[in-house]
Amino acid sequence: MAFPSWFTRFNSKQIYRSLRTTTSSFNNTYSHISQTPSTSSSTSTIEKIISTEGNKQYFSWLSSLLPLALTFSAGLCSLDSRRNISVCDSNVTDGVRYGGKGSTEHVVGGNSKEIPQELIKELESICQDNMTRDYEERYFHGKPQNSFHKALNIPDIVVFPRSEEEVSKIVVSCNNHKVPIIPYGGATSIEGHTLSPNGGVCIDMTLMKNVKSLNIEDMDVVVEPGIGWMELNEYLEPYGLFFPLDPGPGATIGGMCATRCSGSLAVVLANGDVVKTGNRARKSAAGYDLTRLIIGSEGTLGVITEVTLKLQKIPQHSVVAMCNFPTVKDAADVAIATMLSGIQVSRVELLDEVQVKAINLANGKNLPELPTLMFEFIGTEAYSREQTLIVQKLVSEHNGSDFVFSEEPEAKKELWKIRKEALWALFAMEPDFEAMISDVCVPLSRLAELISLSKKEIDASPLVCTVIAHAGDGNMHALILFDPDKEEQRREAEKLNQLMVYNALEMQGTCTGEHGVGTGKMKYLEKELGIEALQTMKKIKSVLDPNNIMNPGKIIPPHVCF
Repeated sequence: MAFPSWFTRFNSKQIYRSLRTTTSSFNNTYSHISQTPSTSSSTSTIEKIISTEGNKQYFSWLSSLLPLALTFSAGLCSLDSRRNISVCDSNVTDGVRYGGKGSTEHVVGGNSKEIPQELIKELESICQDNMTRDYEERYFHGKPQNSFHKALNIPDIVVFPRSEEEVSKIVVSCNNHKVPIIPYGGATSIEGHTLSPNGGVCIDMTLMKNVKSLNIEDMDVVVEPGIGWMELNEYLEPYGLFFPLDPGPGATIGGMCATRCSGSLAVVLANGDVVKTGNRARKSAAGYDLTRLIIGSEGTLGVITEVTLKLQKIPQHSVVAMCNFPTVKDAADVAIATMLSGIQVSRVELLDEVQVKAINLANGKNLPELPTLMFEFIGTEAYSREQTLIVQKLVSEHNGSDFVFSEEPEAKKELWKIRKEALWALFAMEPDFEAMISDVCVPLSRLAELISLSKKEIDASPLVCTVIAHAGDGNMHALILFDPDKEEQRREAEKLNQLMVYNALEMQGTCTGEHGVGTGKMKYLEKELGIEALQTMKKIKSVLDPNNIMNPGKIIPPHVCF
């Protein structure tokens, strides 16, 4: 992996100070997962989920899924007619009240109960030396490294399983004692996914990072969830293969699947029984699509223990290009025109003038401080050059200027580093501030309108804000800096974030294109999906996780009843 394993042990400001050239990207796309769901006290169940990851820039995640295998016990999946299925968080004791409609709080409250000594002994027997109750380690795992979200409580115990079997035993023990579980990967999530509002047991998956099998002719690979995507691509490069996505550095495959990239799953029961929903075939119509149920469930339905990924051949040739525009609308219009032209662009990224200014400040560059588009074209040498020239013509027809491109490996890395350094460069403007990062997505035809409207609101704000967009799929991020010690600045940042979400929803978009829900986006889900969809989600969770131990307080807002 290009970044050492301790990368995520530093918060974003520390990373910026020590690694000015650290790269960052915001695409999130995943694949095959293996997961461990909770079980009732009378039924021990563990899920193994296999997921298939695909990069949105290279191919639709809808077409990148491999089948998943899931295992359910008859006792877990059968509906007990004696159970009262009328459930509302106002009647439960998990204590989580954050994230309901109209919520403006950023600190998640909850009820932390003392961990039973019997459970501690069971975990010690399972994990041996691979567990800790050290306060600093627990505090580190209880505060996401790239997120402003906080919780009143931190995990009581952190465990580091080395195998799927150990994960299964941990889940069974926690479920028997009704103690919450919080799965933990690369610590790069944005929306508070790994907070521990009720304390409990944090399951750190970073020791499970083996490549279990590589199938070169089938172009797929089976891995454990703790492996990072960059580390995996280094392993695959000698075989002429790669996993085609580009999220932030430090992201692990398991965490990427949990926050909804793509993929297929398998579930392993505590008693060893396994029921597969599919094999390694690239398509299947066999039964319910349980893969999609687990992908994006953010640890609320199970713990990922194995992932199967679809791979691609490393392109023969690539070209990276960059150009400038007088307004962000002009830049967005060209991005849309490029996609509509049928040109197969692997990446189209937009940076506003404030972001370019931050990059200049952080890295001593002298780039024109104007809205900027970046492209990557892949294929044969002739094809890549042809596409580059076509886009160059489009740029000139839409007020674009300073079109430059490169085919040399080192020059391409240098150009693309401009985009990857965006977040860390932003902190050069206010090193002691925190960043609230929006993540809205709209139909491609509405992207220019969304960006223009958002820029008006951002430019009128006293806060330092930048706009970045994955312009090829309608996904826009606003990076909003605020002083964490000044409540009025946090509220201003929250207001801007909310305005962008509401704008996106009015355009038939979504509150989160790739970062997921966690605790931060729960309050928008009813407006986006409707109460019926949320009630359906809650019914599913109540069946698969009747004791509500799996990452409680995430995704489903507390006011949802059924």
